[in-house]
Amino acid sequence: MGSPDIVIVCVSAFIAVFLLLTVLALVMRTLISVFPQLTGGSDVAVLAAVSAAVAAAYPGARITNIEEQR
Repeated sequence: MGSPDIVIVCVSAFIAVFLLLTVLALVMRTLISVFPQLTGGSDVAVLAAVSAAVAAAYPGARITNIEEQR
């Protein structure tokens, strides 16, 4: 039995990984187009994180308004 050349094995593995990543990228692109990002509204986790950060930095402070700037 002859052993396969190491260069051929490396090239075929590189091509296999490249093809797999291409397929995964196409699946991700499809999922992103089918389920677009929701716009508007506030994320509860972000509001909780901001509230916790403000409470840690300024004890006794109260948040009245949070606006997102783009």
